[in-house]
Amino acid sequence: MKKLIILALLSVSTLFASNIKINGAYVRATPPGLPNTAAFMTVVNNSAQDRTIVKVSSSIAKAVELHTHDMSNGMMRMYQVPKVVLTKNAKTLFEPSGYHVMFIGLHKPLKIGETVTFTFTFKNGDTQTVTAPVKSVMSGMNHNKMDHSKMNHMNHNN
Repeated sequence: MKKLIILALLSVSTLFASNIKINGAYVRATPPGLPNTAAFMTVVNNSAQDRTIVKVSSSIAKAVELHTHDMSNGMMRMYQVPKVVLTKNAKTLFEPSGYHVMFIGLHKPLKIGETVTFTFTFKNGDTQTVTAPVKSVMSGMNHNKMDHSKMNHMNHNN
């Protein structure tokens, strides 16, 4: 009987985790001497309920944190957040101008072509591990600029 209960719990946990999809994840490469970097991606919550990321961990740095940006007194400010709520049946962007995973105190520089593994921990205790390629800083910046120019163009047409 105990085995059936454990199997049932594992099946529910696996089903719950499979409703979260990570798309387009990448980590920025770092030049020698730069001790910090960030990861970006789109997180899709295909479940019928909100999910909350409360922690992120990785062995590549001394600390790994959830961060975001906002404007404060005319200055863009980056800061740590205690959680990221993934709205049900929606996408949450982890991008240079918003939420992102911050790796602080890297143990070594990250080079283009390497991969980084990190793990999200959810409020209910579930975890999801992500393996992301290391890409050039400029590739992420160019993508971000392109998205902003499209938004500005769209705003001018309205």
